[in-house]
Amino acid sequence: MTLKKTLLETEKTVKVGAPVVATQLLQMSMGFVDTIMAGNLSAKDLAAVAVGTSLYTPILVFVIGILTATNPIVAQLHGGREDREIGKNLWQSLWLSQFLAVPCFFLIREMHVVMHVMNIRPEIMPITQGYLNAISWSFPATFAYFSLRSFNEGLSVTKPSMYFASIGLVFNIIGNYALMYGHFGFPAMGAIGTGWATTLVRWIMMFGLLAFTLSHKKYERFQIQEGRQLPCWAYIGKVLRIGVPNGISVSIEVSMFALAALLIGSFGVDIVAAHQIAINFAAITFMIPLGLSIATTSRVGFAAGKGSLNEARFIGYIGVALGVAVMSVTALIMFTVPEVIVGIYTDDADVIRIAVRLLFFAAVFQISDGLQVSVLGALRGLKDTKIPMIFNVIAYWVIGIPIGYVLGLKLGQGAEGLWTGLIAGLTVAAILHNLRFYYLTTRKEKKREIAESFEHASVGLEEGSPLNPLSK
Repeated sequence: MTLKKTLLETEKTVKVGAPVVATQLLQMSMGFVDTIMAGNLSAKDLAAVAVGTSLYTPILVFVIGILTATNPIVAQLHGGREDREIGKNLWQSLWLSQFLAVPCFFLIREMHVVMHVMNIRPEIMPITQGYLNAISWSFPATFAYFSLRSFNEGLSVTKPSMYFASIGLVFNIIGNYALMYGHFGFPAMGAIGTGWATTLVRWIMMFGLLAFTLSHKKYERFQIQEGRQLPCWAYIGKVLRIGVPNGISVSIEVSMFALAALLIGSFGVDIVAAHQIAINFAAITFMIPLGLSIATTSRVGFAAGKGSLNEARFIGYIGVALGVAVMSVTALIMFTVPEVIVGIYTDDADVIRIAVRLLFFAAVFQISDGLQVSVLGALRGLKDTKIPMIFNVIAYWVIGIPIGYVLGLKLGQGAEGLWTGLIAGLTVAAILHNLRFYYLTTRKEKKREIAESFEHASVGLEEGSPLNPLSK
């Protein structure tokens, strides 16, 4: 019976998670397409896209982390059969997405100030700012899209996002071709055209997912149309309480990798190129456990909404097992055929030699990375984000970065020392998050069982139980 239950839950998690994995990979592909097509124009355009992306991505990641809170909120309401509240939460999440889009819009249009501070080369600054100005118009659509996506994922409906991401990739290629190179009657705008193509794609994806969400017949019971109302800070505050710590938590992890890349930048061109190859391949493999963790969030949230923490714990550990299993396979691939992997990216012998060494470190942290992101998804399903945020600060900024800095720069181990720090940070995060999930699901379940036993005992006393000294 246990084996049957395990296989059934594994199937459900994979069924929900596989489209999310595909969606993540498709969205990564859009960035890959932008990079390739900009590189075919000129080194200046490629540099502008690279710098612009590095400037706005931290903002994007933080806001998406906030809006992801819609997933566990909706999942728990779904599990508790509070259908009318589900529709209301969608609209409040959309309101929040637009409130967040406004300051981000103006912030991204003033990035020339940051570029001056960072001493970005003067010849690419105007192109980069033009690219960012174009991207800024995508923020309302991007944030609304992620509210809609998190809403659907909270209901374990994940295929529509995959379909619209596929459509988005096609339009991204066509848009780049038209606006970057000047086809179909459009002027050639270079890297700035990439920004406008991205903006167009994000609006298309948002309207597509909005139309699906509002018209899906199975959603009629949630009374989405009737749930439209002005901003309600009680609902928005709930999203922020869960979402802000989650956004910070995700940003902390991303910043650890970003800082490592900046520190590696002082080691020479070949090492930087090798690091980029290793980290890019690791980022691709990471999309699989990330997608499964999003599915785990909705599945755990549904169980928690029903009031079954035993079931939530079981589902959470199925998600963790899947994440670790997948990353064990990717680690094995990195261990056995690193030369083949690196050969896809470059034919430079020096870069290949260094990248192969770094892939060994990437293989080592695969399991820790899969473990921490999987259980983080389970914790989100329980709406637990504040303590995990603190754990991430400890793991990445108190342990990971200092170890990497000391080994890499002070003790002269170079890139390998910095990657050792990444491994240490991810491993500590994985251990802490797993302990937290076990503690929450066992402690709360025991409290509930004790409360129920007292309730049954009191009922027995009231109904003339022999234990009641007042009974006749």
